[in-house]
Amino acid sequence: MSLPANNKLMSIRTFLKRKADFMPGHRLVFTNGCFDVLHPGHVDLLTRARALGDSLVIGLNSDESVRSLDKGDDRPLNSQEDRAYVLAGLACVDYIIVFHDSTPLELIKGVRPQVLVKGGDWTPDKIIGREVVEKAGGEVLSLPLLKGYSTTEFVERIRKD
Repeated sequence: MSLPANNKLMSIRTFLKRKADFMPGHRLVFTNGCFDVLHPGHVDLLTRARALGDSLVIGLNSDESVRSLDKGDDRPLNSQEDRAYVLAGLACVDYIIVFHDSTPLELIKGVRPQVLVKGGDWTPDKIIGREVVEKAGGEVLSLPLLKGYSTTEFVERIRKD
């Protein structure tokens, strides 16, 4: 079953066509992740990321990409289509681009955001794409995480039950 993603899910090519129409000074924020089981910590981070600019682009790990990240043989729990559909339902999310590499570096080079955001479990010096964004005059931020929410911990709790 293929679910629509409210016209927010697109290829990098389609996104770049839309970006060409942005007004000068448009502040583009980028973050990425698996978003396998969306929880309040994700929503909090995405809402705060979106508040940093005029639009928020999410680089969503493809199913193959998630499997390459050592999250377990049964991950992702939800397909990339389902994960994109859930993310598209959030008002704070403007664009979703699925990437297939193990890191979002090439996608970040293409999107060229003014702000690159990750959760507080990433120190700014470890955030992939930092050099690209800073070289272009942008900023890289590590936002504090909402305590008590982790997809990996959530999945482990379910497995115990």
